[in-house]
Amino acid sequence: MARLSPPSHDALVVRPHIPITPGEREEVLRSVEYNVFAFPAALLTCDYLSDSGTSAMTDVQQYAFRDVLAGTADSTFYRDMFLKEISGGFVNGGPLQLIRPNFFILPQGRCTEALLFSTMKGSIQSAGGSGDAAGGPPALISNGFFDTTGANAAANGFQLHTFTQPGLTDLFPAEQVGKSNPFKGNLDIEKAAAFISEDGNARRVSMLLLTITNNWAGAQPVSMANIAAAAALAKRHGIPFFFDACRFAENAKFIQDFEQGYGGKTNPEIVREMFSFADGFTISLKKDGLANMGGALCFRDEGAFPARFGADVGIRLKERQIMCYGNDSYDGMSGRDVMAAAAVRLCEVTKETYLADRIGLVRRLAEGLVDAGVPVFLPPGGHAIYLDMNGFFSGCGRSYGEFASVGFTLELFKDYGIRACEAGPFGWEWDKKGAIAQDRESIPNLVRFAVPRYVMSDRHIEYTVAAVSELHARRHTIPGVRITRGKELRMRVFQTKLHKALDLEKKARELLQGALDVSMQGWGHLNVPDSPSGWFSDASLKLCSFEYSVAIEQKTGKAQLRVLIEAQSDEPTLAAHQESPSKVAEVVRAACGKLGMADGWALVEKVLHSNGKLMYLSLDLRPGPSVAPKSASEAEIRRFCETLSGGSKGSYQGKQPMTCFGFTAGDDERGVQAEAAVYFPVHDYAADDGESTSGC
Repeated sequence: MARLSPPSHDALVVRPHIPITPGEREEVLRSVEYNVFAFPAALLTCDYLSDSGTSAMTDVQQYAFRDVLAGTADSTFYRDMFLKEISGGFVNGGPLQLIRPNFFILPQGRCTEALLFSTMKGSIQSAGGSGDAAGGPPALISNGFFDTTGANAAANGFQLHTFTQPGLTDLFPAEQVGKSNPFKGNLDIEKAAAFISEDGNARRVSMLLLTITNNWAGAQPVSMANIAAAAALAKRHGIPFFFDACRFAENAKFIQDFEQGYGGKTNPEIVREMFSFADGFTISLKKDGLANMGGALCFRDEGAFPARFGADVGIRLKERQIMCYGNDSYDGMSGRDVMAAAAVRLCEVTKETYLADRIGLVRRLAEGLVDAGVPVFLPPGGHAIYLDMNGFFSGCGRSYGEFASVGFTLELFKDYGIRACEAGPFGWEWDKKGAIAQDRESIPNLVRFAVPRYVMSDRHIEYTVAAVSELHARRHTIPGVRITRGKELRMRVFQTKLHKALDLEKKARELLQGALDVSMQGWGHLNVPDSPSGWFSDASLKLCSFEYSVAIEQKTGKAQLRVLIEAQSDEPTLAAHQESPSKVAEVVRAACGKLGMADGWALVEKVLHSNGKLMYLSLDLRPGPSVAPKSASEAEIRRFCETLSGGSKGSYQGKQPMTCFGFTAGDDERGVQAEAAVYFPVHDYAADDGESTSGC
């Protein structure tokens, strides 16, 4: 029998949801340009955008707030931590914090990163350059840079190198969730060591930063063995070893549960061992600090960091902190947040009951989705679950450049009031990546559901599972999105404008469904690729020159069956394939003959421009060939219409044009418009089939 875990808390204050319809949510989405970060949280049912600063306050915190506001807060903590002379650790006390400052309170985590990297940059420049003489710009190594971390580092001239251990995307058996963990968030020690050993790299690598848990890699934990190995690697080369420690307590819980030799240790003991390896750390207290605001930067007194960047690096950090954020005693964090985070929640966050309940809730969300057939990145992390969007859209033919995962988040937003965050090609800027940073292939395609602490119940989890399952069942209808403003901005997810890509009108959806029913013979009702039973085209394998497809106008749902003419050879040889494009006309002539339109080919030859290309046969009320020129001038279009409609060019004397023109808009803010075609019915220019197929 599974171990029964009791609830860790009771809910004493609640916030009722505001009733709102999908149509009303879409109106708000339109007003914020379909940017999910700009949508008001009060209008949501479940908000999984972030676990940062979204924790519910406890009664102990409220009690601490009261004491701060009343001026009766116990001063023992302040005296022991800040007035007592302490040195050698992460927080110098008494006058030593003024002489060798190594502990800095800031408004939030990204402020600690900006302070740290800008000061490091200044030290490198003061020492005589940017590091180019050693083979390149100054570099940072990590198991995974979160977006703010990477953006702050890159803005200060650092080159980023991510080495996540192999196997991150390997399948993990669902039945092993909660029983074992491969610690997929680990640093790839071998690759990191090889990079450092390359000529000059040891001198230009300014820091080895380990993110625990690894938010870049699906919130996966880092093992104690990997922490020790990374620290040893950094020490051998005189490189400061830092943590991005936002979720240190959750990482410690994974070590306790799944790493050999730690099952008998308490979470506080594991935390102490983890930090014994570090030369410093940054932390957002809005995560495992369980506060609404706050961050901190610490480094070990007289350790590897001041040895690398100068004994006065703390003084320079303090100067920049005061200039940009204010001193510790004001502006860095309010008194209420210092008491809530430092004096209260940093102790609560390592408690067994809290961590078991917290990680258990996240695991139940993952298990519910897996049971519903939704692909989930496994095993689940400590603060979030990640949908595997490559698996989610399997069989749909989606490319990274479509940003279909963002389209999924918008559909989930509009129809169900659930906010999640894309953590894939759009967020990690797949379309902007070059060879120096991460390769495009290394970018995961995920959607993150970050679970707020102390906020949600199993009822929220059940609703989310049901909503995502419904979207998964109709995933073929989920559109992609297009960036219309802000593509080149750093951390563009917060500021970009997206092109509307939501839903079809009811009538258009019905027409679309009807077209699919006719063309797919009921196959379209099945979830691809669960049990497909329709006809599969294997044209390319059998060297057939024809492929069938359905072209659908997105706005109206009107469909047309197309027969694609491929330039394929009759024989599977290189020489034959090289000659095949010149034989396309012969293939089309043969196709027209089989369709009863042998005489119609003469008309096609008359209107086909020399630089044109035969694309497909469009089967409407009557089969007819379609031609797509690379570029068509007004005169060419006029000649085409005249040929079809009158004069001496055919039997259609005095009739209006029968056209197969397709039109798309340019790259303006309105985005690409749906294809529009005008057809002239057969019965308006021919009395019967015989007349319609007579000479041209």
